[in-house]
Amino acid sequence: MKSIFLFLFTVFCLTSIRAQQAVNNQLTAAEKKAGWELLFDGKTSNGWTWAGKTVFPDKGWVIRDGTITVDPIKGEGGFGSLDIISAKQYSAFELVFDFNVGPGGNSGVKYFVTLDHNNSPLGLEYQILDDSLHPDAKAGRGGDRTLASLYDLIKAEKKPEFIHAPGQWNTGKVVVYPNNHVEHYLNGVKVLEYDRGSPAFVELVAQSKYKNYAGFGLAKQGYILLQYHNEKASFRNIKIRELK
Repeated sequence: MKSIFLFLFTVFCLTSIRAQQAVNNQLTAAEKKAGWELLFDGKTSNGWTWAGKTVFPDKGWVIRDGTITVDPIKGEGGFGSLDIISAKQYSAFELVFDFNVGPGGNSGVKYFVTLDHNNSPLGLEYQILDDSLHPDAKAGRGGDRTLASLYDLIKAEKKPEFIHAPGQWNTGKVVVYPNNHVEHYLNGVKVLEYDRGSPAFVELVAQSKYKNYAGFGLAKQGYILLQYHNEKASFRNIKIRELK
């Protein structure tokens, strides 16, 4: 009896996994009707280019098993040099993405990205990090470089139960309302909010590593960016809908 139960449980688990895989990188009819669009089709690099260029990088990224994944280049630092950006720019939007980093991993999803600084990408960042092992978690000010934080500006307030361990999938969300109110979510839980352009925001920028970049984070629109840190990080189910 025990062996039959184990067999049925195994079949159930495999079926659930396959069902989940079958719906990755797809939109439901309801999502399409609500205005969602996929930024990654699960198969190709369509819709993404090397930041500051017109092509997709020929190294550093690989598309496999329904993910778009950093493929670390042995012997190279390459921080930021292989970041990829969306084809379109966005102003008010809801952005959702699944991410997976290994132990000690580091990456990020940036928004309102511009290429105004010598064609280099610069924007607000939803931090992706293994807080327990990566040293960046203890850098910055008061935890503002930890997972789901607005990098180097605002700490994400989260409980351990919100977080799936390194090597597992997490879901991030950024909502930017037409009035410039912004929210970060981690696995369905809101972890921070702020108002772009408010006196409090301007003061935070003045205290950050971005203080010498005039107008940082205040662009009317910008690209979505997946960050290359030469450490393995995978993304899937990247979707966005514009808000009016």
